[in-house]
Amino acid sequence: MKRRKMAAWIFTILFGLLGWFVYGLARILSSGNEYMYVGFLCMAVFFAGNYFILHIHMRVKQKWTWAIMVLIFIVPSLLYGSYDWYIRSIEIANAEVDLSTYQPYKQESDLARLDEPAALQLDENLPELDGATALYPVYAAFAEAVYPEGTYSYEDRSESPVTVSKTNGAFQRLSRFQADIIFTAGPSDEQQETLKQMEKTAIGKEAFVFFVHKDNPVDSLTLKQLRGIYAGEITNWEDVGGRNQKIIAFQRPEGSGSQTGLENMMGKTPIMDPPRDQRVNGMGGVIEKASDYRNHRNSIGFSYRFFATKMVEGHHIKLLNINGIDPSVPHIKRGDYPLTGNFYAITNGTKNPHVEPFIEWILSSQGQQLIEDTGYVPVKETDLP
Repeated sequence: MKRRKMAAWIFTILFGLLGWFVYGLARILSSGNEYMYVGFLCMAVFFAGNYFILHIHMRVKQKWTWAIMVLIFIVPSLLYGSYDWYIRSIEIANAEVDLSTYQPYKQESDLARLDEPAALQLDENLPELDGATALYPVYAAFAEAVYPEGTYSYEDRSESPVTVSKTNGAFQRLSRFQADIIFTAGPSDEQQETLKQMEKTAIGKEAFVFFVHKDNPVDSLTLKQLRGIYAGEITNWEDVGGRNQKIIAFQRPEGSGSQTGLENMMGKTPIMDPPRDQRVNGMGGVIEKASDYRNHRNSIGFSYRFFATKMVEGHHIKLLNINGIDPSVPHIKRGDYPLTGNFYAITNGTKNPHVEPFIEWILSSQGQQLIEDTGYVPVKETDLP
């Protein structure tokens, strides 16, 4: 009897520890060091389960002991996994930007405004505007300056001529002639192929930036190092002057504006296929993960300067210098920052007669002033006071 009881002790402890160890190890390897605490949780739960099993082991049949073992391992795993998924959905959803603060003609809006009436005023047949989330504050400011006063919900595509479908959605609407002008950082190769009549006009400049947690000792990376990280060749921060920690390199879905920016930066270097939980739908989600999200302080993400510094605030990230140059406005204006690029007003054979004069006005001093006052860099010098 004593031997049987001793065997029960050994069997339950070793089997449970092995199961929880494998579980915790799988989570760590798949998601980085955010799950380091899982091992401690697993051991605590299992030892509590062991206490229960060992006190009833002599009173139940052997097959029920196996069933109890399975329940003690699987049920906590399912509960933890469900909780983990729920917390992820809340945190990432909350990380996205409240675009209503930039809605045209809304009281206490954060839009840039002119000190004088716009030289162009439209009252009817308003061009349908759409675009990237990061550029909504710009083209919403255009609309408020030129369009008649009204309600312009950025979500209501059936009623409002000024909406946000994000980059990929905006290109899809443009290809179906549901939008007259979209505002993005430029099309991917695939998007460009679908727009047979595409015309793009550079209206401003912006920096494509990479960021890390503010406590990361790395302040600067070279383009070569960045390409190595996103190709999966550099996997530890120690290799680029940081701590001995695994690099978690977040990405965006294909077709999104910032993912296209990454593809342009990589050139002919293939981009690694990231784990599922390292591809994030929204740019706000990337920033959240790189700052406080689940203690991902060894991560790296990318976005555009204005979005990362103005539209998403209160996060503990820092922008990296690239080749030793910071993404400041003077460096963007001079083109010193290596990842400086244009953003565009893009059309696709629209028949709206107001589109051409609207784009001409955007390139005027008033339009360029709104771009500058919003926080971007205009392509032309403004002469307004």
